[in-house]
Amino acid sequence: MIRPAELIQRKRDGGELSAEELSELVLGYARGEVPDYQMAAFCMAVFFKGMSAAETFALTDAMIRSGETIDLGVALGRKVVDKHSTGGVGDKTSLAVGPIVAACGVPLGKMSGRGLGHTGGTLDKLESIPGYRTELTLDEFVEQVRDVGLAIIGQTGDLVPADKLLYGLRDVTATVDQLSLIAASIMSKKLAAGAQAIVLDVKVGDGAFMKTIEDARRLAHTMLELGQVAGREVVCLLTDMEQPLGSAVGNALEVREALATVRGHGPADFTELVLDACAKLLSLSDLGIDEAEGLRRARAAVADGSAEATWRAWIEAQGGTADESALPVAPIVREVAVETDGYVSELGAIDVGNAALHLGAGRRTKEDDIDHAVGVLVHAKRGDRVEAGQTVAEVHARTEAAADEAVRDVLAAYEIAAEPPKQRPVLLEVVR
Repeated sequence: MIRPAELIQRKRDGGELSAEELSELVLGYARGEVPDYQMAAFCMAVFFKGMSAAETFALTDAMIRSGETIDLGVALGRKVVDKHSTGGVGDKTSLAVGPIVAACGVPLGKMSGRGLGHTGGTLDKLESIPGYRTELTLDEFVEQVRDVGLAIIGQTGDLVPADKLLYGLRDVTATVDQLSLIAASIMSKKLAAGAQAIVLDVKVGDGAFMKTIEDARRLAHTMLELGQVAGREVVCLLTDMEQPLGSAVGNALEVREALATVRGHGPADFTELVLDACAKLLSLSDLGIDEAEGLRRARAAVADGSAEATWRAWIEAQGGTADESALPVAPIVREVAVETDGYVSELGAIDVGNAALHLGAGRRTKEDDIDHAVGVLVHAKRGDRVEAGQTVAEVHARTEAAADEAVRDVLAAYEIAAEPPKQRPVLLEVVR
């Protein structure tokens, strides 16, 4: 019988835990034998003291072994791909990538999580669609990937239940942004869900958990190693999160923007990232094509409407209403205007993310309900020329008081300068 307090103390003091000890701790937590308060203390010890590579591998393995695993390749007789992001502000990339890749004839099966802190969660966005079922059985998951080419679901009770519990706990105990915990959480889901090729989008900057390119590289290499041990093909994209991605921040708002992008009308920066991720996923698939051909096919699927048709088939297969008019709408829309002329030199991603969080688009505690209608639309991005009195953003709010606070927060996220800033690409680096 393990003594969690002893393991917490040893990790707190900088010691290393064995694979067996980590396994017993994680599996005990999944069975309800280790309470939240002790696991929270363990996460905080890890936050300050870190984990070795061996511990990170052991943690990932234990979370996978807390439930069942599936092999989509065997089940479908095809090479299945997956895509995941470490989390950012306005990052609705998977919602657009999935239907485009599936429309190109490559099956994509994805198990997603909910929002962490100021970052949005794919499941929270999808649950703004009336009727959409995030919880499918494993058989339903496999069948939908086979029939539609795409399924995005939540963590079932059968797949990595330990991570599902830990994910919510980290969100409300300030232990989200720790490299080993992030890597183990992401890769346990990816490996248990059975895709053979994975593109990982590692966000870098103000609105991301990894604030520097060096930290992002370390996380990328850790996840690559976890994938290699499991025999999976993994490519990591290091992408900019110094400002929100695209325009929309908030669940229903982001769903609308993802659909617009699938139709070919999305914001330039978001569209660029979506198509780049699609090209890489298609090049990793069993189609036998390179990235250039993958990009051509992804663009063609958007242009000919097949990506939008796949979007509709996917949403309806999971019980959702594919008509965007069914998405919730906030009762109050308030414009945010700048007071000076100049160029947007900075647009703080974390400030906009926190404004959306305070509006109700995210959770402050595990029990919080999300308001899917609220959020922020940013119209002026870094490098744009603006004039005094120009509307640079919109706040979508439930109450006048919440709108007032959000307008102040969003305005504070903008820095206006006399000269345009140096251009910063969306895709910073590729780690293979």
